[in-house]
Amino acid sequence: MSLTDWIVLGTTLFVIVLYGVWKSGSNKNIDQFLMGNRSLSWYHVGLSVMATQASAITFLSAPGQAYSDGMRFVQFYFGLPLAMIVLCITFVPIFHRLKVYTAYEFLEGRFDLKTRALTAFLFLVQRGLSTGITIYAPSIILSTILNINTTYTTLFIGGLVIFYTVYGGSKAVSYTQLLQMSIIFSGMFLAGILVVGLLPEGVGFTHALKMAGKLGRMNVIDWKFDPNNRYTIWSGLIGGFFLQLSYFGTDQSQVGRYLTGSSVGQSRLGLIMNGLIKIPMQFLILLIGVLVFAFYQFTKPPLFFNQYEVNKIKKSSYATQYNYLDQQYSQAFEQKKVRTNELIKAIDSKDENQIDHAQDALKVADMQSRIIRQDAIALMKKNSSGADGNDTNYVFLTFVTQYLPKGLIGLLVAIIFLASMGSTASALNSLASTSVVDIYKRIINPNASEKNYLNASRLATIFWGLVCIGMALYASRIGNLLEAVNQLGSYLYGTILGVFVVAFYLKKIKGNAVFIAAIITEAVICVFGYFDVIAYLWLNAIGCILLIILAYIFHKLLPQKSPAQSEPGR
Repeated sequence: MSLTDWIVLGTTLFVIVLYGVWKSGSNKNIDQFLMGNRSLSWYHVGLSVMATQASAITFLSAPGQAYSDGMRFVQFYFGLPLAMIVLCITFVPIFHRLKVYTAYEFLEGRFDLKTRALTAFLFLVQRGLSTGITIYAPSIILSTILNINTTYTTLFIGGLVIFYTVYGGSKAVSYTQLLQMSIIFSGMFLAGILVVGLLPEGVGFTHALKMAGKLGRMNVIDWKFDPNNRYTIWSGLIGGFFLQLSYFGTDQSQVGRYLTGSSVGQSRLGLIMNGLIKIPMQFLILLIGVLVFAFYQFTKPPLFFNQYEVNKIKKSSYATQYNYLDQQYSQAFEQKKVRTNELIKAIDSKDENQIDHAQDALKVADMQSRIIRQDAIALMKKNSSGADGNDTNYVFLTFVTQYLPKGLIGLLVAIIFLASMGSTASALNSLASTSVVDIYKRIINPNASEKNYLNASRLATIFWGLVCIGMALYASRIGNLLEAVNQLGSYLYGTILGVFVVAFYLKKIKGNAVFIAAIITEAVICVFGYFDVIAYLWLNAIGCILLIILAYIFHKLLPQKSPAQSEPGR
């Protein structure tokens, strides 16, 4: 990056952190630190909810996902609006009425302490691991720019987020997210315009989409019902509904965001805003990835996008073999470029036979390039067994740093940093609130002072920050970050959601039945996930439904002893 880009990047990050700390004021008690005094308006809530979900993974990995696999990932979000409606009707008014800090407080009053603790524990495991992945995403950026190991950049990013989350608490998170999302929307829109502007003369937006479609990248909707296909309209509507309902309804990183709303109405409006905007936003981010794919049909892409891995093999004994493959790749690309231009001409001619012939020829040329690329990846792994063979996380970053104008590169890199900081800060805040409210305050030290709980919240934030940094150091081994974080969530969200569904709608079922059902369900889901029995989105629906069925069975089998019902402890 140029000096201008570094100035833009540094200034943007500094202003965001300073703004959040200034707006948050001082935190005198746990309610201010964790809930921001429950005083935020609906647009604050909505943008905070979106920023928590739209991490750096979204802006770094989603374009790469579309580049390699097309638009079909957008189906993942089709269940989101339905989930928002259910949340607004059921979850939001209950949580606000009880004035809980965490979603899991409600479970003790409804069931018992062990069910509350188990559900909180499942959340802590899931969110702790996922947050490590979100920290790793911007570390890739610094690593690529500075050409240093991601270990050092991970430590820097994690430390920065821990600082302003510990100092500012929930208000700092929410206020920084408001400014972050404004910058993010502007920057990504500008990036999309510039991608189209970089296409060759005579090749416009429509040409790019049609050409990408002929190579299978405009596969927005898949109507086939295939349980082993990760992204279809059915997995999105059904599996995605259960995942989004569990994520927004039971994951404290999201519940904590809309509990900061000043009223039930403000929280509901914030969630509806998220439900209406999220799918178009994700569609446009994926579309940018498709446009980048179209751009690289006319401009030679790197043989491998992760330059850190490329530099390693170029310094090894396999350098000659890799350089030979790179030469072959360049020759194959020139052939593919000719076929791409032929397809564009055929599209302009509107002759279907000519279009089909050009499409088939381009697919053959594309396959030759893919074979050479796979040979290069195999060579990298031969050189180093720990080499990361998945470079989709580096596609958009490579395009940004190599082809966008000075200043804008710094802004877009800052956008990815901001997204990571926002989602990571929300996660750390939620991990701290769950640890302190559901474990420390309820079980370990129930009669301490407000100052004690405030200090415990800050210490818990630091602890979970260090845990997440540790997870981030291993994140390079898990492939595409966007898929990994959702796959990890699918192992636990179904079980957690099932507990809440029973709590809300099946009033006769008590704590022992739900507790046993949750343990069995989680064991089954982990086995399904480990052996890849079914596409991961379906695990959310299976986990929820299985827990409900098992809880009902155990309710009938176990002695009917009703625990005293009470409001959850604060």
